[in-house]
Amino acid sequence: MRRSRVARQRQFRPSIPSRQALSVWRADVTASLVVFLVAVPLCVGVAVASGVPAELGLVTGIVGGLLTGLLPGSSLQVSGPAAGLTVLVYEAVQEYGLGTLGALVLIAGVLQLAMGALRLGRWFRAISVAVVQGMLAGIGLVLIAGQLYALVDAKAPGGGPANLGGLPKLAADTAGSGASLTALAVGAGTIVLLVLWPKWRRAARVVPAPLVAVALATVVVWMLDLPVARVEVAGLLEVVQPPGGADFLRLTEAGAVAGALGTVLAFTLIASAESLFSAAAVDRLHDGPKTDYDKELMAQGAGNTVCGLLGALPMTAVIVRSAANVHAGARTKASRVMHGAWLLLFAVALPAALGVVPLAALAGVLVHAGGKLLPVKQWRPLWREHRGEAVVLGATAVAIVATNMFEGVLLGLLMAVAKSAWETSHVHLEIVGLDEPVAPASGGAKAGVVAAGPGADGCGTDGHGPDGSGPRRPILVRALGHATFLRLPKLLDQLEALPKDREIQLDLSGLRHLDHACAAALGNWEEQQRRGPDGTTRQKTPSVAP
Repeated sequence: MRRSRVARQRQFRPSIPSRQALSVWRADVTASLVVFLVAVPLCVGVAVASGVPAELGLVTGIVGGLLTGLLPGSSLQVSGPAAGLTVLVYEAVQEYGLGTLGALVLIAGVLQLAMGALRLGRWFRAISVAVVQGMLAGIGLVLIAGQLYALVDAKAPGGGPANLGGLPKLAADTAGSGASLTALAVGAGTIVLLVLWPKWRRAARVVPAPLVAVALATVVVWMLDLPVARVEVAGLLEVVQPPGGADFLRLTEAGAVAGALGTVLAFTLIASAESLFSAAAVDRLHDGPKTDYDKELMAQGAGNTVCGLLGALPMTAVIVRSAANVHAGARTKASRVMHGAWLLLFAVALPAALGVVPLAALAGVLVHAGGKLLPVKQWRPLWREHRGEAVVLGATAVAIVATNMFEGVLLGLLMAVAKSAWETSHVHLEIVGLDEPVAPASGGAKAGVVAAGPGADGCGTDGHGPDGSGPRRPILVRALGHATFLRLPKLLDQLEALPKDREIQLDLSGLRHLDHACAAALGNWEEQQRRGPDGTTRQKTPSVAP
């Protein structure tokens, strides 16, 4: 009887694991709401800056939460539309049209799935950090240059160089327009609030800065009825347009194939690299399960495939939302899934709320986001300690601004490879016996030394010194390191500067690597050294091979 009473008491007593589960669930719900509040203005702002309807940014955020959030890979990072792809998406929409955007994103997603299946995710960790930082810096510069026009309700003239070149005219036009100055005040106020709000840490933990800035700007514009442009709302179902056969055919037209292929590769590589670098950064923020890079790449590919089928923006893992998720106390992937559910609920129930948001406020959010992409704090120590990496970073950023995303990143990768090849091809010569004193005369030439001709180079006809003393010992030259064609000119200059009246023995056994160009050049030099300037044999002893 007593045993049954104890059993009943245990049956109705909450167990410790269930209490822990309740605590975890409560933390994930709270974190999901924080991430949702961060994601709404960013999703809308990225979509508007990309030249597509605002709802498409929400669609990508929904897919990133409900689909990618459920899949294995990284447990706490959050995916959605990112400012890093804004410039590339805008250029693609202007070049091929909005209908083909889905086709491009769909192909990129399939490529990501294939790379994940082939276990190529870990190889993205081998990309030079300088190239990634340069890529983000270039994106930030182009993004800022383009959004400065939206900040004053003006239309950007074109790509990066055109936008930068038009800034003086933009400043003059803004100064003479009351409406532009009003929009500038709204955008500048948004930026100021984005900078100052995080300093109030207690409030920033409850309400994220982007939501506060956009909401306050919206309220001010509505209350004062300011003449500024607002977001155009079309409706969620109206903007979802799956790509058709005509959209894929448009990418295969003459003259469009090369550009479309470059855009797809840029989508694939940049989205993958940004997602996996973000995963590495998020892993350092928490003590939970770490990222499986191949599974995460497949999760991103699945998300982009669905986004492509819906005609939405491409997605990446976003460090801003991911960091907010971790700092808000998220414990499991449920927080990012619920954030997608909140986005879906908002898009379905309150779509008209987007129509009162001023474009200048969203432009301010993106100018601030672009500024955070610039490695301002990292530049000085990088230049001081690793100048070559700083050059790669700067060249990548400038190339992206001057050309486009794909060509700029490709140039950065080539420079990083060339820099690594130069640094790893270090070769050093150890020279022994250069200042060896003349040995006493022993009545004959040293074995291995043959006369190079009467009186050649100040020596006697028997290879002895000019004063009849004994022969001088050979100079031993030992090569150490990696001998490649990159170091060949300096290597030959050092060898040719050695005395021509001495026997020289070249030891290559200390080389870790000897490429074909160096082997051939050193063989020619050795042959010339044996023969001497007048063609007669001087040295019989062969050099030591590596």
